[in-house]
Amino acid sequence: MAKVVSSLLCLISLSIALLVFSTNAVDANGSSSPVFVCDPGRFSKLGLQMSSFLFCDSSLPYSIRVKDLVSRMTLDEKVQQLGDFAHGVPRLGLPQYEWWSEALHGVSNVGPGTHFDDVVPGATSFPTVILTTASFNESLWKKIGRAVSTEARAMYNLGRGGLTYWSPNINVARDPRWGRITETPGEDPFVVGRYAVNYVRGLQDVEGHENATDLNSRPLKVSSCCKHYAAYDVDNWKGVDRYHFDARVTEQDMEETFLRPFEMCVKEGDASSVMCSYNRVNGIPSCADPKLLNQTVRGEWDLHGYIVADCDSIQVMVDNHKFLSDSKEDAVAQTLKAGLDLDCGQYYTNFTGNAVQQGKVKETDIDKSLKYLYTVLMRLGFFDGSPQYVSLGKQDICSDENIELAAEAAREGIVLLKNDQNTLPLNSAKVKTVAVVGPHANATVAMIGNYAGIPCRYMSPIAGFSGYANVTYKTGCDDVACKSNNSIFAASEAAKTTDATIILAGLDLSVEAESLDREDLWLPGYQTQLINQVAEVAKGPVILVIMSAGGVDIAFAETNTNIKAILWAGYPGEEGGRAIADVVFGKFNPGGRLPITWYNGDYVQMLPLTSMPLRPIDSLGYPGRTYKFYNGPTLYPFGYGLSYTQFKYNLLSFTKTIHVNLNKLQHCRNLNYTSDASKTRCPGVLVNDLRCDDYFEFKVDVQNVGSTDGSDVVIVYSKPPAEIAATYIKQVIGFQRVFVRAGRNKRIKFVFNACKSLNIVDYAANTLLPAGEHTIFIGNGGVSFPIHLNFNY
Repeated sequence: MAKVVSSLLCLISLSIALLVFSTNAVDANGSSSPVFVCDPGRFSKLGLQMSSFLFCDSSLPYSIRVKDLVSRMTLDEKVQQLGDFAHGVPRLGLPQYEWWSEALHGVSNVGPGTHFDDVVPGATSFPTVILTTASFNESLWKKIGRAVSTEARAMYNLGRGGLTYWSPNINVARDPRWGRITETPGEDPFVVGRYAVNYVRGLQDVEGHENATDLNSRPLKVSSCCKHYAAYDVDNWKGVDRYHFDARVTEQDMEETFLRPFEMCVKEGDASSVMCSYNRVNGIPSCADPKLLNQTVRGEWDLHGYIVADCDSIQVMVDNHKFLSDSKEDAVAQTLKAGLDLDCGQYYTNFTGNAVQQGKVKETDIDKSLKYLYTVLMRLGFFDGSPQYVSLGKQDICSDENIELAAEAAREGIVLLKNDQNTLPLNSAKVKTVAVVGPHANATVAMIGNYAGIPCRYMSPIAGFSGYANVTYKTGCDDVACKSNNSIFAASEAAKTTDATIILAGLDLSVEAESLDREDLWLPGYQTQLINQVAEVAKGPVILVIMSAGGVDIAFAETNTNIKAILWAGYPGEEGGRAIADVVFGKFNPGGRLPITWYNGDYVQMLPLTSMPLRPIDSLGYPGRTYKFYNGPTLYPFGYGLSYTQFKYNLLSFTKTIHVNLNKLQHCRNLNYTSDASKTRCPGVLVNDLRCDDYFEFKVDVQNVGSTDGSDVVIVYSKPPAEIAATYIKQVIGFQRVFVRAGRNKRIKFVFNACKSLNIVDYAANTLLPAGEHTIFIGNGGVSFPIHLNFNY
């Protein structure tokens, strides 16, 4: 998220925000006494009688309290609360509030709602989302969310943070060139959705209130925000940027891919906010589309919270998209009526009053948005306090437990891509010296990616490997761009004399980032030469470690017999160097799996980043996208990852047939088949017409048949009946990460809802349950079984 405003305005915003932080008192030792709005002592100091304001009567429902608060405001006062910096209403005792804080993989310093100083010098920086997702460990995702929200609450108590965090980013990584893959949970909509549900629950859930019956009053630890809605995955590619891009998306792809994670985030995660994106979708700016906002997020999905614009999206709508040649007042009227509640920017605060005066929007539309906003703040304890979190303070930020959790997340996410002759793990009793070379050998800032804040500390690869062996460090390249080969010789010389060589190469934010998409999948500059030249002369085994978010074509290293092992480490967070060393020397057995497909370099020459369809476009020669629709050659497929041990699956029992009984109001639908001979009497039924109470299950023994303890990720896929045309190849329907000791086995059970796990989306965007023989695959190996589904009517 990047504001399209001058640096001067940013400084002003930050200065104002600092005034907001002063509401919480902090002593010299960093102890806090958080202040809340409806504190009798606070009202007394303001010369106000709190008992005269119903919005401070905690015995009343939030809906009545919020209505009282909003009804007391004048129109001018109301519009001043509609920007990310809410000005407050002094005469009502309502303080200012800054809505914009970020917590993508730790509390960030992006956004004026949070800042670091001597009292809070840093917060735990976990691995970037793409690496954490590679763990395929849902409990880990939630645990990180809990740790981040604890640090966020502590910072709020200390006057250094807010309560509303515009995270996570749950856009599907449709194309490997997209610059923001590091922020996302990968290319599979279901996996992205499950990450969203767990991380949001970790951030928001208050113990004991997870399953409250009235979700509009369910307490929140902090508020999360799922973004960027919708079909947003072009930042800046060959002159096409997000501020001008019109994503031309079929309704089928919207339903099947782009909207699904957001639906899961809202309905299963109970996220309290959704952020709309800069781009247009089929000609309409996302933040001005009533179908996307009011009809879908607010209506069909029943959001319990507010909808916010990506920063300055309304200005972008006017200045860049030039949507309908709108005036500023036209634009704010359209977005308000479409369902946009909060503007990260100044358009709402500057032009909404005029829009009302000009008759373009009703004051009641403003009232509705303010009620959503202040209900969230009441749920957060902003008005009444949150006694269970009052004790949180400096001791809860950068705790030993959280720092170790950051290291564990990195270890669990790291993916072993190659391990010839079982070279890894290295034996520290035999490997006494290592050359650690490459542009990421001494990585620090690069490891924490973007939206990172200030970490508690950095554990670089050099520091990590120094715990196992004597390290000789040579850069080999001055930086990731590696525009000169002058330093390669020194790196090669170091490799000639050490027991093993670790090459740390890859990308960083200078190559893939927000507002910066890639044009190819190659390593930059002379990095390939560095790797090959060092590997050619190295005395001992050579291990290549790639830091990146998107895939990199390293086929040369995969086939180079001098390179014995390859690891992908994403951007592994503040403890990344320690985690990498722990994996290389066998303290931890890698179990991560790729959450994206790693394509060969020529893949991106076949189609532009701006082509949105997921399915192949035969007329243009465009291949499909993601593992669901691409069946061509890859470097490493989605879900790929090796281990230091071997696992075997033994299928014990499984459901063979599902009989779905239909009544007279449930009608059969036709499907497109590859041949008429394949057509059944009842091809499919709309999921929304079914009761969806049919389940299937299976049990499997995961056997560790090797000699090393380790974790296996059991990924389950469904494949629709083969005769159905133009649907997905397969799709993830579930996964579990399971730890199994060497020589032992662990029995696990999967239970699936047929409607959710066997459905397809047809060309008309109907979600259907199709009849016929479905196939369930366990992992990427050869274990599978059929399920025959038929309709009885």
